[in-house]
Amino acid sequence: MTEHMKPFPLGAPVRLEDLEAVARGGRRVAFGLAARSKVSRSRAVLERVASSGEPVYGVNTGFGELASKRIPADKIRQLQRNLVLSHSCGIGEPLGEAEARGLVFLRANELSRGFSGCRPALIALLSELVNRGVTPWIPSRGSVGASGDLAQQAHAALLVLGEGKALYRDRVVAGKKALAAARLKPLVLEAKEGLCLINGTQAMQSVGGLAMLDALRVAEAADAACAMSLEAIMGSDGPLDARIHALKPHDGQRRVAARLRALLAGSVIRESHREGDERVQDPYSFRCAPQVHGAVLEALEGARSVVETEMRSVTDNPLVVGGALVSGGNFHGQPLALAFDRAAAALCSLAGVCERRVFQVVSGGGPGLPLFLAKDPGMESGYMIVQYAAAALASELKTLAHPAAADSIPTSANKEDFVSMGMWGALKLRKAVDAAAGVVAIELLCAAQGVEAHRPLKPGRGTAEALRRLRLLAERSEGDESLSGTMETVRAMVLAGAFGGIA
Repeated sequence: MTEHMKPFPLGAPVRLEDLEAVARGGRRVAFGLAARSKVSRSRAVLERVASSGEPVYGVNTGFGELASKRIPADKIRQLQRNLVLSHSCGIGEPLGEAEARGLVFLRANELSRGFSGCRPALIALLSELVNRGVTPWIPSRGSVGASGDLAQQAHAALLVLGEGKALYRDRVVAGKKALAAARLKPLVLEAKEGLCLINGTQAMQSVGGLAMLDALRVAEAADAACAMSLEAIMGSDGPLDARIHALKPHDGQRRVAARLRALLAGSVIRESHREGDERVQDPYSFRCAPQVHGAVLEALEGARSVVETEMRSVTDNPLVVGGALVSGGNFHGQPLALAFDRAAAALCSLAGVCERRVFQVVSGGGPGLPLFLAKDPGMESGYMIVQYAAAALASELKTLAHPAAADSIPTSANKEDFVSMGMWGALKLRKAVDAAAGVVAIELLCAAQGVEAHRPLKPGRGTAEALRRLRLLAERSEGDESLSGTMETVRAMVLAGAFGGIA
């Protein structure tokens, strides 16, 4: 059995690839004996503290600004149920199935580390929701990213109670019905367990984490598109010289330059005009591609590191530590909010430079390229409006690059007086990824059409492979046609990583 197919051991460190394997790929999870033992010991500490009569936030008190209200022991269960019900006030379109499934997985994984004080039975139910394909229906809006993603995670918690709605076998049904169909039973929550379910950053982690993986695939596809565009305009590979990049040793810049050199290696197109080309320098979108793409790559990889650190963290409150319950603020989403904002801004830059190359290719920016790549310019418009679409998406990304974390609206009677807005940052990043993937898809289509205009001259080996992959699903245009469907097909290819691993 491959590592990917083995059930993920709950309580272990999570990478983005693990999140995707469970959320999108259907990988199962396992709640093992070691994790169960940690959770049981943590629960014993919580029950000891609770039975002492000492006021403990979220165990025998109210929540937020109501934390000063003591709750008698005979009302603890009702307190936890009320918490879930009252916080289930999300609004808007639901999260995608993979995003919601990822949320449940990440929450179960954090609880399995044994610092939250829930019972093993709660984690066992969460793990079976993942394994049996019972996914909570979760509205996407309503979190300010302060005490974690309270609204979204409360909607997930509703399913544990047998309430709310769920997606099961491609149908949205009542939560109670979905549990019964999967032969699962709802739980009655005990002390702190409502808080264990809703207090954390797992909605941000899931939505933003999956978007981050896609963003890295977009960046890799953009390198292939850049190499193809350079071939299309018969541009110079001189600015890719390793000696240049050794003098500005940003890691991303050097790696992108090396990747572009590998993609272009063996290009007959380039050799055909190495002598006698009167153009001194190509536009910045080509000449400075390693500097721009490299900076984007470093920004995305930095954001990825933050997300993976958060996925290895404990974001609940209060926490069971050293035989006691301690309160803090690990639920605050500021690290994620800033990381998602950084990634969205990077994608805006990437899409901007890709769109400029699209403009150069379709505007006859190189020898042998007809205006708008049309076979009969004037009679045909060719790829004229394709560039408009790239421009529209690039403009949209400028709005999406506005930082979510720049805003804060106090909540909970000013107890939560500074919030992260990280959930909006995650949702906005998802939109930015889709838009950037569209621009890269358009560059690939335009550049491919341009490269093929130079036949029988052949492009570099890596560029030829990218072109081969593209043409598996997107045929060459032989005249004016509606390209909308083709653009969407190639965008899906970009997001699926179809242009990865070429060089």
